[in-house]
Amino acid sequence: MYYNQTMNIEVMGTGCPTCKKLLERTQEAVKTLGLEVTVDYITDVEKIISLGFMRSPILTLNGKAILVGEVPSVDKIKELIKQNV
Repeated sequence: MYYNQTMNIEVMGTGCPTCKKLLERTQEAVKTLGLEVTVDYITDVEKIISLGFMRSPILTLNGKAILVGEVPSVDKIKELIKQNV
């Protein structure tokens, strides 16, 4: 699968095991979709709060939150990415 644009994917969280699990699953989703994108991991709590988020983990695509407060399956993350490109 090829997307004709630059993507910025971020996982934001406190560094807890739940946040790390979302990071791992997102990285797996990106890999299986064949995307050449680095998934950034943001653990700056002040930045997260300044963006208006009170729950984590958060998955963003091109600056837009597409998932907040849960860790879905790799397949669900793939679907979210495809829907929000």
